Amino acid sequence: QVQLVQSGGGLVQFGGSLTLSCAAPGYVLEYYAIGWFRQAPGKEREGVSCISDSTNDGGTYYADSVKGRFTISRDIAKNMVYLQMNSLKPEDTAVYYCAAVLGPWRCKPVRNSYDHWGQGTQVTVSS
Repeated sequence: QVQLVQSGGGLVQFGGSLTLSCAAPGYVLEYYAIGWFRQAPGKEREGVSCISDSTNDGGTYYADSVKGRFTISRDIAKNMVYLQMNSLKPEDTAVYYCAAVLGPWRCKPVRNSYDHWGQGTQVTVSS
């Protein structure tokens, strides 16, 4: 069972930046498509961004709401996936989750496409 370990998150002011990290000790993350999801209170969990596995050239997806502000990336040497979040807005406040599915898989922002989930991390953006 792949265990995803998240780090990062916290409280930031409007317009600030945060970086979320996702690791999977003992597993090679480049072989997995990775998604980032978020869930705000009272709302459905939504796909924010994803990156396909290396056999799919690591293609990426961004929700319209974060396009141009968020960047998903891999550090293959460190076996990590990151979500760099810039120009944060109060509406970005949510619990963020990373998720993984073994490739080859062209990533989709669809919750039930993923088999493994991180523990979630709170991101709060103050106005």
